[in-house]
Amino acid sequence: MNDVKKEIINILKKHDEGLTISSISKELNVNRITATKYIYELLGMNKIRIRKIGMAKLVYLGDG
Repeated sequence: MNDVKKEIINILKKHDEGLTISSISKELNVNRITATKYIYELLGMNKIRIRKIGMAKLVYLGDG
């Protein structure tokens, strides 16, 4: 797993309430599109989960 994915997991460990993709990208200091790419890779690995609330998508740590 690359460093950006590890950073995303570390950020989510600190935020049980979940974070938006925009919030994660700001924490990582990367473009939102770049963050989205890594988030969906982690989703495919079952490391995280995404819950849609209205227009927003909240990202949480998964069970995997």
